[in-house]
Amino acid sequence: MTLKAETIQAIRTAAHHHGGAKAAMLEALKLVQAAEGWVSDAHLAEAAATLGVTTAELDSLATFYSHIFRSPVGETVILLCDGLSCYLNGADDVRDAVQQKLGIGFGETTPDGKFTLLNVCCIGGCDRAPAALLGPDRKLVGPLSADQLDQLIEAAQ
Repeated sequence: MTLKAETIQAIRTAAHHHGGAKAAMLEALKLVQAAEGWVSDAHLAEAAATLGVTTAELDSLATFYSHIFRSPVGETVILLCDGLSCYLNGADDVRDAVQQKLGIGFGETTPDGKFTLLNVCCIGGCDRAPAALLGPDRKLVGPLSADQLDQLIEAAQ
């Protein structure tokens, strides 16, 4: 499994435009994920080699950011906030409802590959708590209620 030539070239271009390899590490991860859907170990190693950084350096960055996926994800990713504002505004009810509706827990993907549910510590939508980021464009939705989930999930399909 190797990266496409255009992805490798884009990583090199990013390093040039961002002022060097270390400054372009996050951009490289985003480029790999955009091309492949997630960042596999093999692709991470290839991106690191392209940048001239260690795989450990690149992996430490990849695992820090909740928007970089280190395992395969479904067509639609639901990033459900479990930060304090969301928690205080009923995120537990939303969490329970979405898990029941999709039949999966956090970190899991539906058997049909359509949805992956991930919890994140904060999405910056405290004014819309409880909130989530939904879909490929990471649209901020909220305030959420258990009653709205059917409509949101149907719209995402």
